[in-house]
Amino acid sequence: MFLGVVGLAHVYLWHRMVRSTTGPGRLRKTLTWGLVGLVLLVVAAFVGSRVQWGHWLAWPGYLWVAVMFYLVVFLVVLEIPRAVAARLLRRAAPRGATPEPEPVPVLAGAGGPAEDEPVTPPAPRVTPMSRRLFLGRATAAVAGVGALGTVAYGMTTALGDPVTERVRVALPKLDPRLSGLRFAVVSDVHLGPLTGLRHTERIVRMINGLEADVVAIVGDLVDGPVAELGPLARPLKNLESRYGAYFVTGNHEYYVSGGPGEWIEELAELGVRSLRNERVEIRHQGAVLDLAGVNDVGGADAGDPPDFDKALGGRAAGRNTVLLAHQPIQVAEAARHGVDLQLSGHTHGGQLAPFNLVVGLQQPVVSGLATVGGVPVYVTRGAGFWGPPVRVGAPPEITMLELRT
Repeated sequence: MFLGVVGLAHVYLWHRMVRSTTGPGRLRKTLTWGLVGLVLLVVAAFVGSRVQWGHWLAWPGYLWVAVMFYLVVFLVVLEIPRAVAARLLRRAAPRGATPEPEPVPVLAGAGGPAEDEPVTPPAPRVTPMSRRLFLGRATAAVAGVGALGTVAYGMTTALGDPVTERVRVALPKLDPRLSGLRFAVVSDVHLGPLTGLRHTERIVRMINGLEADVVAIVGDLVDGPVAELGPLARPLKNLESRYGAYFVTGNHEYYVSGGPGEWIEELAELGVRSLRNERVEIRHQGAVLDLAGVNDVGGADAGDPPDFDKALGGRAAGRNTVLLAHQPIQVAEAARHGVDLQLSGHTHGGQLAPFNLVVGLQQPVVSGLATVGGVPVYVTRGAGFWGPPVRVGAPPEITMLELRT
């Protein structure tokens, strides 16, 4: 589906960036084949990012995906002004105007200059640019400058420090002794071919600086196997918190060859406990909180689905429960099990605005705190990125979430 959308986007780009800006000839052919090459680059990057030998294609391939996306966005936005401008130019053209007559050559001795007089050659004629070509090139130039500027800004945001969001969540049924319990929430770190060791070290350093009671890693930690990305995850052993660090699977853990099993074992060695359709007790100031975690919905195809009954069934009456679930859409099932709060990720906050509008069609919450089915849900934008190393309108985030009565 992804590659199909990419193909359609390139067809549109050819129409607006090549056909509308050039005439038939060598330049149009060169640009057309260049665009075909960029399509193949995206395919190679998409496939190569999943095998170690193809990682070098990830940077140019995914950067072009970002540029392509914003070229399409700007060109679509410019379609109406372009149509209006074309109509105005047609109206401004003088009616019944006839082209200037072609100069007629005059032979020597036929009423022209004498044979011994020098003949001045006529100045070369300059063919005026057509209105269609002018509009096509102007539109392409504006879209190109806008797309490149947006991607440059987005790269700076994506590769910079995550924003620390401080959120207080008031829960009406919260045991007063649990008021003030703090969670450091992070998701969608996406360790992979475009990240490095410093990416993980920075996230761990920022989490430790929050001095949280609990660290919650809400899925999509990795984009590859332990053999390849294990060294990038090792800083996680330095995570500091009062009651430990916990992890639930995201959809990307199921894209790893062999599933998430090897990462579950690796994280255990690094001191991060995985909650696989299970819960643990967090004892704080004489009170007990159930911290539960369910597998991602993507685990269903791998025979490892979320099991809310297993994770949440048989709880002590009146005990507060916080659920870790990668996708916000899982709140519908959480509400049926009486969860007090759900912590999720997955959406990246849209990552590339205005893509957040599309994400909102599939998930009940794109980012931030909302109430769905009577259950408060906090959705973090994630600390990393998937695909293009670009974030526009959705800066990376690490959250300090504090429970309040």
